[in-house]
Amino acid sequence: MAEIIQEEKGKGGKKKPRKGDAHVDMTPMVDLMSLLITFFMLTAAFSKPKVMEIVLPEKIRKDEKVEPPKIAESRTLNIILGPDDKVFWYPGKADPAVTVLQETDFSATGIRQVLLDRNRALFKKIDDFEQKVLKGEIEIKQDSMQNAIKQLKKDDDTGPIVLIKAYKTSKYKNFVDIIDEMSIVGIARWTFTDISWIEENLVNAALGIAPVAQAPAK
Repeated sequence: MAEIIQEEKGKGGKKKPRKGDAHVDMTPMVDLMSLLITFFMLTAAFSKPKVMEIVLPEKIRKDEKVEPPKIAESRTLNIILGPDDKVFWYPGKADPAVTVLQETDFSATGIRQVLLDRNRALFKKIDDFEQKVLKGEIEIKQDSMQNAIKQLKKDDDTGPIVLIKAYKTSKYKNFVDIIDEMSIVGIARWTFTDISWIEENLVNAALGIAPVAQAPAK
């Protein structure tokens, strides 16, 4: 409630102040509040959180005996996340006498090109399918399109099986970067696994660091 002071003339020409109450109409404010509430409700509904989907292997019980899956060495690609955004990779099985690490980075001509070269057949299948959908040659809903791409990846038997490992001084940011590369190139089968002492020594040799001792047999 506001107070207004007005002047009025009294007897003898003297001015005498007169107090009066002013009424403020709040109806426009109620309308504005309703509009703001509607606006925030709509924008909150349209803004969906971005979630990165990661499929993790099932946890094995302590006394449970599970045979590890057999992986063809010809399809195996090992990627090691190194320090300073470096990426090391090698095919097949680690052998300290034979294996030589290849060093690259996260540029378009780096690890992405390595993955693309080894996954070219599947990548071409997915790209051809998406182009046909865009051109209208295949009429399919968005959800069905994603399921069809998942089925193409599931049926693939030529693409690489990527094993991702992290060196002790690698950054968490590189985990996100390598997952993005898997999605961009369309790698069907990949997983995170522990780095072995052989691989750690290979990285140390590439960085000019003294090798670590062999891990004791369990």
